[in-house]
Amino acid sequence: MTGNDVLKNLSEYNIWANKTMLDVFSSLPEVPANALRLQSHALNAQAIWIARITGTESPVKVWQEHNLEELKKLHESASYRIAELVANADEAEFNRLIDYTNSQGHKYSTRVLDILTHAFNHATYHRAQVATDLRKNGHTPPNTDYVTYVRELMGQVY
Repeated sequence: MTGNDVLKNLSEYNIWANKTMLDVFSSLPEVPANALRLQSHALNAQAIWIARITGTESPVKVWQEHNLEELKKLHESASYRIAELVANADEAEFNRLIDYTNSQGHKYSTRVLDILTHAFNHATYHRAQVATDLRKNGHTPPNTDYVTYVRELMGQVY
């Protein structure tokens, strides 16, 4: 398995996990405000990293908040687009340095490989926060563990 294979798996997992969380949001009478805020941030970050990698303008701000319908649209664009970037990247692309300025005005230069790895890890971190917030508000969060995703792929769902 190559580094590209690992990132491809993570990009597909990211799509599944974001959709799984949004499906739970859709089942609730009202999504807790902080859960919406955190999931918005996770998806905003993906869109921002995509813009940096592709040299385009970000359509969102880091902590811009979205309602459920907007989140679903952002997921459809950002989660699938970042997976597409992984699928189309070769070693040269993974090692390409991206120069960017973060939301606090600091300039950095980071490899695409590290940006993509960060983006998936960052989303996982914030989905865990969303799960905690859902539980705190009396809801049952989905299990978005990577191994759960793999088990579903293997037809090992109980």
